[in-house]
Amino acid sequence: MSEASIRAEFHCHTVHSPDSLVELSALLKACDERGIDKIAITDHGSMQGALKAQKMAPDRVILAEEILTPEGEFLGYFMTEEIPQGLPAVEVVRRLRGQGAFISLAHPFDPHRSWWTEKTLDQILPYVDGLEVFNARCRREEYNKEAYLFALENGKALMAGSDAHMLNELGRASMTMPRFDDAESLRAAAREATISGELSGLYVHMISTFARVAKKFNF
Repeated sequence: MSEASIRAEFHCHTVHSPDSLVELSALLKACDERGIDKIAITDHGSMQGALKAQKMAPDRVILAEEILTPEGEFLGYFMTEEIPQGLPAVEVVRRLRGQGAFISLAHPFDPHRSWWTEKTLDQILPYVDGLEVFNARCRREEYNKEAYLFALENGKALMAGSDAHMLNELGRASMTMPRFDDAESLRAAAREATISGELSGLYVHMISTFARVAKKFNF
């Protein structure tokens, strides 16, 4: 990897997700402290945090979203328009392609969070750019390994992210790669990336539950 390489975090959440309490300013400060050059803010069903953060750090923040479908979740990068939760996977792909976004599947073989059928995968894979092959919030390493092997078999870019919902998770999984500024250059850079990371542990899911309860009762 050349001296021009950067460290990128492709999966994190903020207060604009229902299960995170991370403020945007704290997130960007943590990026400075941990040497994260590019960060995709992938809130659940919302681009509001990403849009606000990009105004604060336009060269660092990638406009993104985590989009829930009945079978699993997409990660869209370099998006221009928010996509609602709950649409069929084929419709989400259609909308992401219409925006020219980089399309990835989040934790695709984690049975606690993904339930893709073979039929749906056959329909969407031709249009998917990458698969998240290391998600630090997976409960077992086997889930990531299965995604890794599937991505290799299908010629997809290998993606990784911490899936951070609190600050101490940020950067737990990251990618070192050539610089990129849009979806097209990301497609090339992802093919030259090196992934590093470690699993976060089961306790982080308890923190997400606490965040949901805290928001529900306005703690």
